[in-house]
Amino acid sequence: MLPSLSELHLKACGLSNVSLTLPFINFSSLSILDLSSNGFSSQIPYWIFDLSSLSYLDLSNNDLHDTVKDEFSKLTSMQYIDLSSNPSIGGTLSRNLGKLCNLKSLDLSFNNISGEMTEFFGGFSSCVNSSLELLDLGYNKLSGFLPDSLRNLKNLKYLMLERNSLLGSIPKSVGNLLALKEFSLSTNEMNGTIPESIGQLSDLTVLDLSENSWIGIITEAHFLNVTSLKELSITRTSPGMNLVFNIYAKWVPPFKLRYLNLKSCQVGPNFPSWLKNQNELNTIIMENAMISDTIPSWFWELNLQINELNLAHNHLSGRVPNSLQYLEHASVDLRSNQFEGPFPIFPNNISDFYLKDNLFHGPIPRNIGKKMTSIANFDISYNSFNGSIPVSVGEIMNLTSFVVSYNRLTGIIPSIWNDKPNLYILDLSDNSFTGKIPPSIGVGNYLTFLMMSNNSLFGDIPSSLRNCGKMKSLDLGNNRLSGRIPTWIGEAMPDLLILRLRSNSFNGDIPSQLCNLSSLHILDLAHNNLSKSIPSCLGNLSGMASALNDVRYEGDLLVATKGRELQYDNTLYLVNIIDLSANNLEGNIPNELTNISRLGTLNFSINHLTGRIPENIGNIQRLETLDLSRNQLFGPIPPSMISLVSLNHLNLSYNNLSGRIPTSNQFQTFTDPSIYESNPLLCGAPLTKNCTSNKETIPSTDEDIKENEGLSEMMWFYISMGLGFIVGFWGVSGSLVIKKSWRDAYFQIIDQVINMMLLFIWLNFTRLRRKLIREKT
Repeated sequence: MLPSLSELHLKACGLSNVSLTLPFINFSSLSILDLSSNGFSSQIPYWIFDLSSLSYLDLSNNDLHDTVKDEFSKLTSMQYIDLSSNPSIGGTLSRNLGKLCNLKSLDLSFNNISGEMTEFFGGFSSCVNSSLELLDLGYNKLSGFLPDSLRNLKNLKYLMLERNSLLGSIPKSVGNLLALKEFSLSTNEMNGTIPESIGQLSDLTVLDLSENSWIGIITEAHFLNVTSLKELSITRTSPGMNLVFNIYAKWVPPFKLRYLNLKSCQVGPNFPSWLKNQNELNTIIMENAMISDTIPSWFWELNLQINELNLAHNHLSGRVPNSLQYLEHASVDLRSNQFEGPFPIFPNNISDFYLKDNLFHGPIPRNIGKKMTSIANFDISYNSFNGSIPVSVGEIMNLTSFVVSYNRLTGIIPSIWNDKPNLYILDLSDNSFTGKIPPSIGVGNYLTFLMMSNNSLFGDIPSSLRNCGKMKSLDLGNNRLSGRIPTWIGEAMPDLLILRLRSNSFNGDIPSQLCNLSSLHILDLAHNNLSKSIPSCLGNLSGMASALNDVRYEGDLLVATKGRELQYDNTLYLVNIIDLSANNLEGNIPNELTNISRLGTLNFSINHLTGRIPENIGNIQRLETLDLSRNQLFGPIPPSMISLVSLNHLNLSYNNLSGRIPTSNQFQTFTDPSIYESNPLLCGAPLTKNCTSNKETIPSTDEDIKENEGLSEMMWFYISMGLGFIVGFWGVSGSLVIKKSWRDAYFQIIDQVINMMLLFIWLNFTRLRRKLIREKT
């Protein structure tokens, strides 16, 4: 019995169990109870609802399995309830919670609560003057509309409803919440216009309406009296743009923002002049805002301390001065604009630096490693930079990603990578680098994406890369690399997703160790000098047979598929390809490959493959591209191929295939005769050769196939025997008929051979007769 105990704090005490009942303990005076951050995995204890004096309850960060019970309404002294971060608390919100007129804070975020909120908000009408100041229902599964009854919560200061499935528009009655300081509706399914009544919220400091589908026009009326506003966020991930900022050019805002995020809202075409007096900004994000302008000089002259500057994906032009001041670990993102001029050197405390897809030119400054030593993420791809990679880059110790692809860089890649323990992405592709791959690239074992394609690199793949055990994408295609494909790729890189070595001079066989790469989904070894047979164990590449549940980043890649080259980025993880074309491979196509059910592209063209197309090829149900052209395949087109309903690119030309071309399903769309050309024994549409009888259909049984094979073999036997006889007979007899001296010598030799044979026979006959006479006597 503890009748005088008023506060009990047991936060993060490692308690794993809590009793649902306490029959022998009296907590009648308990007003504060904190059991947060323990390991409770039970219902909410019943005895809590008997604590009539309780005003503060914190059960957050546990694993309670329950609902927000009606019994809470009995705790009339309650001012603070926190049940957040209990993922197994579900059910719906009860109207009776509105009876807690003294309740000031209700935090139910990060749970699994569902249902509509109309009844819940309506319950607060039972209080003449609700005391509620904080309501956090974020990160649940709530649905329905925001009701007008919000107006009853006149003391509300913090309304957090992000990450739910709310619908509809914001009710105009939100303008009655004059005490509101923070209002978040981000990441819901709301639409409609944003009401001008928000402009009446003079105490509002944070407004986050991001990731919804707002439409209409935002004017200065929406911000008429929001004098306290510090953070404004109205963004959208999808590129569609239905919300327009139409603000008078000479308008002076009544607020001083620190954080501005208007991603995918139409702010342009002019750079917003209402930012002139915003001299407290430290985060400016106006990505994809349809601004087609130069950045005015007054912006660069603002006395700002920038943490993040993101103006990516606009049509901004001109040069980029570096007059702004930046906070430690700041980010600058100017991607996909039309900025021009030489490389802009920014202050030393920049951490993320993105100039991708602009019109910058000239060399990378030789002293960049001394001027920008804090760079972690560096992307200047898709520009016109020239010259070599400065050796001073080696002084940037915290480099995480270094992307300089699609420029005009030349020279040898410097060996400066051995002291980059955090290097995650190295992309030097699509330049004019020469020389060998420096072994220092493989010293850091954190390297995950290595792209060096489309250069003029030569030599072997350095064995130091075997240290890169976390490698997921290895793209060395379109160079002049040679030697054998290292077996250790299949042993030392177990997580490899992409292996692209096409268009080099690799020789030897395809290492069977590559079959160990269970996550591999792009194998491109095309256009090399590989020989021998295709390993049958490639059918074990389960990464091409498994469905993916999560989106994953794999960079971007130029992929040969569907008869052309396509650039993939966000959906690259969905592409499954085996391309071994243009090599010297021989033997049969392994039947095991038909186990790769989600393979999208299979290209074995321009090799020396023989045998038949696997009968079960129809099992590869996701196959979209199949190119087996320019080989020595024979036999019929397998009937199972009509099951390939996703097939949209097919090439079987220049083989020895026979029989009738299928006409069902996707084959009805393959009307180009070049798909089947130079297969003399094929017949049927779209070829001009008709199948003269039903006997020219595809053999349906093994006996039929064996009988056809036997007839073909006998025919070629007799043809070859006849040709051999003709060549042998006339090769000798013809010369004797034409030249007399040869004929006389030939018959003289024949006479001598016959005389010697007769003498040999006579001597042996005489010896045998003498032996028989002796045995008789």
